[in-house]
Amino acid sequence: MRHIVIAFIMALSLVTVAAAEDQSLQPPPILSIIPGQGSPGVRVVISGTGFTAETTLYLGIEEVPVRLLSPRQLSFEIPQIASGNYALYLRQRGGETGKAYSFAVVPVKPVVTAVSPDSVAYCAAGDDRRVTVRGKNFLEGAQIVFDGALLRSSRIADEEMNFAVPPVPGGLHQVQVKNPEETLSGAIALLVNNRPEIRSISQGADYVNYYELNIEGINFQQGSQLIVNGKKVERGQPLPGERDRLVYIGCNKLIYQRYPYDFSAKSLDIMVVNPGGEESGSFTVTAP
Repeated sequence: MRHIVIAFIMALSLVTVAAAEDQSLQPPPILSIIPGQGSPGVRVVISGTGFTAETTLYLGIEEVPVRLLSPRQLSFEIPQIASGNYALYLRQRGGETGKAYSFAVVPVKPVVTAVSPDSVAYCAAGDDRRVTVRGKNFLEGAQIVFDGALLRSSRIADEEMNFAVPPVPGGLHQVQVKNPEETLSGAIALLVNNRPEIRSISQGADYVNYYELNIEGINFQQGSQLIVNGKKVERGQPLPGERDRLVYIGCNKLIYQRYPYDFSAKSLDIMVVNPGGEESGSFTVTAP
């Protein structure tokens, strides 16, 4: 009888150990997944019971590193994978696969935080027209969108791109970043400054009945006018009763051909006005 009892106890112990081992291989149940979707880089928290250091997590067929927070919680970071719906499930290492849940990986959205510089001169050229865009989530193949149109641009890093401002009218313009998966950032403003500015005026060529004043600065336009002591001077044929005229050389230079009544020195207040009404500050010079 004693031998029968001992044998029964040993058999019961073996069954208990086997049951415990079998239970340790069972995948722990998932109670919640927060958030239920996300883009690469987002951290997700899974709640349930029975999580251990042997608990592994899969998205599709790929194992994803997890961080054990407690026996009831673990977390993982969504890896850099293509967007789409994936089966998310747990497994105890060496054990069975748990119930699969659908988890959506959504495209990462670019974020623009700044442009530098935030203002470009209307007649800037070369490198002076280059603008750096800063933010995050600029993926390989990302492009600049300027006023709704794609521009040729360069991606420097995940946080930086640059481009050359195209020839556009003065005023505020919108800059965005578009990732290859068609996600578009919010817009940030870039000012193309077309306000004329006079930086210097010097006397140039001298003729029998007139002389020239060289006006140098920025943002001069084909249709720019001069206001000299309150009087308008335009390009082309002078106004009736006037002889003074303006010659447009380029964005940075105008020539004022002045026909003085006498050649005594006078104080001249000169201002440039662009076709859109933008005015320079007044520049005072002493000349005949």
